[in-house]
Amino acid sequence: MKRHGNLFERIASLDNLRQAHQKARRGKSWHRAVVAFERDVDANLQGIREPLLSKTFTTSPYTVKEIHEPKRRLIYVLPFAPDRIVQHAIMNVLEPIWDGLMLSTSYACRRGMGGHAGSRKVMEHVRHYRYCLQGDVSKFYPSMNHEVLSSIVRRNIKCRDTLWLLDDIIHSIPGDTNVPIGNYTSQWFGNLYLNELDQWLKHERGVKAYVRYCDDFCLFHDDKAVLRGLAGEIRSFVDERLKMRLSRLDLYPVDRGVDFLGYRHFPTYILLRKRTAKRVKARLRSLPGLLASGRISFEQYRSSIASTMGWIKWANTHNLSMALDLEQLWRSTHDAETVCGLCTGGRSA
Repeated sequence: MKRHGNLFERIASLDNLRQAHQKARRGKSWHRAVVAFERDVDANLQGIREPLLSKTFTTSPYTVKEIHEPKRRLIYVLPFAPDRIVQHAIMNVLEPIWDGLMLSTSYACRRGMGGHAGSRKVMEHVRHYRYCLQGDVSKFYPSMNHEVLSSIVRRNIKCRDTLWLLDDIIHSIPGDTNVPIGNYTSQWFGNLYLNELDQWLKHERGVKAYVRYCDDFCLFHDDKAVLRGLAGEIRSFVDERLKMRLSRLDLYPVDRGVDFLGYRHFPTYILLRKRTAKRVKARLRSLPGLLASGRISFEQYRSSIASTMGWIKWANTHNLSMALDLEQLWRSTHDAETVCGLCTGGRSA
């Protein structure tokens, strides 16, 4: 494997920091921190660059938030400047390198891949194989081992200054484990970490039909005994090499439906996962009230309906679409008076 050097100068360049600032501000231009930063962008970018060059930069303290949708998780939030900008600057340079290490079986957080592409590949395997072995890692990001991650990073990065910066982020949470959910770098650390599993399955175990999205993965085969044998080996690999544990590893016929990426994949059709459909219904029911109270804008209202339509079009959802009256909702987004009527329950203003 090629090891890359001379990266830090590119990471810390003003041009790269300017690009990183533009990426970090997307969708956040109204935030106070962003507005304050942009009162003097050039001076503030120089203020980020100098601690990088002098090696005095260190990751800021996190603000920790707890969320419960779809499950309980702790989200770690860093300041817009310098941290979010620095992490985008890092990934501007490292993303092409790390993406080049990934197999075509890895679908999370990569350009040209994503959830729908992963779902299509799962559907392809469901139509061609009889059995599925499906698993996921227990508490993936919180259990990611710092030393294991650092050793993986060092296999493809040899630039000392870049390693110093990455180590600062990796060890920004006390203890031996935990890569914070919320860091921009974390999604790539996660991909890099489980690329170890991907490579082992392909090159040492000859697995051909395999799909991974973040820490969820599926293997397919016509011989149930082959998958049963792989199950034990996968558990050992994850435990011994990655120092993690699996929360589940299920072996079943594909006729039961492969529940993956929000859809249930059957050999001849695909459905929305039940809990996904419930969340969609609840979200759509809440939209008129959110719009009426001013908690979302008309553009956000319209965008939510459009994204819902885009999400469910990938499945056999005619009955669900009719029940949600999606076509009527979408038509209403072109008529402000109709939307106002939805917001007030049909009453006159």
